[in-house]
Amino acid sequence: MSGAVLSRVYRAPALELRGRSFTWGARTYLMAIINETPDSFSGDGLGSDVEAAVALARRFESEGADILDVGGESSRPGATPLAVEQEIERVVPPIAAIRAATTLPISVDTCHAAVAEAAIEAGANMVNDIWGLRHDPEMASVIARHGAALVAMHNQRGRPFRDVAGDIREGWQATLHLAHRAGIDPVRVILDPGFGFGWTPEQNLEMLRRLPELWDMEMPLLAGTSRKSTLGLVIDAPVEDRLEATASSVALSIAGGADIVRVHDVRAMCRVAKVADAVCRANWRAP
Repeated sequence: MSGAVLSRVYRAPALELRGRSFTWGARTYLMAIINETPDSFSGDGLGSDVEAAVALARRFESEGADILDVGGESSRPGATPLAVEQEIERVVPPIAAIRAATTLPISVDTCHAAVAEAAIEAGANMVNDIWGLRHDPEMASVIARHGAALVAMHNQRGRPFRDVAGDIREGWQATLHLAHRAGIDPVRVILDPGFGFGWTPEQNLEMLRRLPELWDMEMPLLAGTSRKSTLGLVIDAPVEDRLEATASSVALSIAGGADIVRVHDVRAMCRVAKVADAVCRANWRAP
């Protein structure tokens, strides 16, 4: 049936980041995960190994990554909180080294303003905040002062549940209010619905089904489904065996309007995104 696949029509201006133009709606961009944690849920933590982080960054760049996301504190449920000073020690040396080794934009995955500031000064261009500016009251002002880009997640942890799409929209609106008050340029804000953060497995799957309901925000969307536990439950597989499930969720996210997908397996997900874009964005022509 003609027109069976929805295509997101979208007016958000392009994001300029480290000499690169992210033109929303043209194709899906890949954010590659570099975990500087010893206790990452996905089993890929590098444990502050700077040389390994640089090697991984270079590999991800060659495999098609568009952004490198460096994190130092595990966000898995039950993880031991990390002191801010220790988080800075984990992320700043690899960010500085990666900055010298690659031209890709770098994101720092943190909810602490002091970590964000140190990371930006070391070469990061973006802050990926899993609490959407609502954890550290200084975060918004740090991002605004440096002109950094922001990935703002809606985190459902500890919040009353009413409706998946409604709760996400409500959380984003609170974040955007904080961003506006601090003077963050809205063109530099990307929204993340928070797959896996405080939702039941059923609610996570509903989130993917209902992503098109969030298009009215008219802002770029990021989806982070890679290797998540909900996928493991669906296919009854451990974290190291969720590649196909991740590929399915990435394709569905793109069909649902995601502009960026945050992934561990860059080479494979780059191929998934190319096929999904060819269908959903009709941007492929035979050679």
